[in-house]
Amino acid sequence: MTEAKKEVRRAYIHDAEDLARLNEVFNGVVLTPEEVRDSLLRSNELVAIALLNGHTVGYACAQYFESFCYREKHGYLTEMFVEEPARGNGLATMLMAHIEEELRSRGVSEVSVLTGADNEIAIKAYERFKYVRQADAVLQKSLPGKSS
Repeated sequence: MTEAKKEVRRAYIHDAEDLARLNEVFNGVVLTPEEVRDSLLRSNELVAIALLNGHTVGYACAQYFESFCYREKHGYLTEMFVEEPARGNGLATMLMAHIEEELRSRGVSEVSVLTGADNEIAIKAYERFKYVRQADAVLQKSLPGKSS
């Protein structure tokens, strides 16, 4: 039996169709490949994709910022998803390592993960990556006005 070929790399605009498909499965948000391409071109978001035997089966997204309020740059892992049939191949670990290295290369020294407070499966996975639960509260508000 041959071993599966696994690869994780930065996402490029030619990956937009696969990213749109995966995002719909994961987040339920329908985007056209053109919308994904535009986002990849204009945003400073870090996006990585996971491939298994040449097929795109997962992705991870991160952002980072710097502020006069803090001495160090801070990063956020905002999304990570691997399709069910591809799980158990180490792709989430590879995605996490890739994103962390991308953030580190940009001077980020601390990374936070944004995930649902009741998403125990994801929380346990992040804890295996040495992330520690914090007591911070996340509050959210929708602003009236232009919607996209």
